[in-house]
Amino acid sequence: MPDLPEHHSPKAARILAAAGELLLARGSKGVTIAEVAARAHIGKGTVYLYWKTKEDLLLGLVCRDFLALADDVTEAVTADPDLARPSRLVPDMLATAARHPFVDALHNDDDGFLGALTDNPRAAKLLETLSPDAMMYGVLPIWRGHGLARTDWPLDEQALALHALFTGFRAITGRSRPRPVPAEAGPVIAKSVTALLGPEDATPAQIRAAAADGIRALAAARAAALEIIALPASVK
Repeated sequence: MPDLPEHHSPKAARILAAAGELLLARGSKGVTIAEVAARAHIGKGTVYLYWKTKEDLLLGLVCRDFLALADDVTEAVTADPDLARPSRLVPDMLATAARHPFVDALHNDDDGFLGALTDNPRAAKLLETLSPDAMMYGVLPIWRGHGLARTDWPLDEQALALHALFTGFRAITGRSRPRPVPAEAGPVIAKSVTALLGPEDATPAQIRAAAADGIRALAAARAAALEIIALPASVK
């Protein structure tokens, strides 16, 4: 994780924790700076020392959640490059995203959860990088280039189909699902991915190369999230 204010300021850390609790409980429209300050046991003005608007604070939560998710995936793929296979990565990403509720809400286009960010230009920039469409367009060329996905299908159509598959499974495995996900969901997701993308005919060397390319793509997305966090107030 990069050097962020909460690493040096317990007050900033408390603000983020308080805002995250309120966001999860009420959605963005139910969060106010005054309530965040009260929950963090600090003065309202202290919040504004770190975040100039509520939207800045909420966007910071989403970006930080993505940074943590990217670190989780990078660590897992580095330790086990075979995880770069579509049949393994898609189920793993669904499980990982469920542990990162702010990113999950972003991917799910949850207006109630993140509605205050709808018209925020930095949120639009984040979506350009982290939306399901962007993720599918980013990962598919890697898989196609390393023998892990069929190439006899136009990329746009294949990305749309993969997005639909990912979105469908996310709807039944996400944070709002009212009942537990069945234990057999992972294998079903893996079989569905293989049915869509074709057999994974990559060599061990190709799999390692795909893993390395995937980690580089995650690093680029991570840098975009950091850039959004780091923008000075005057240009936010």
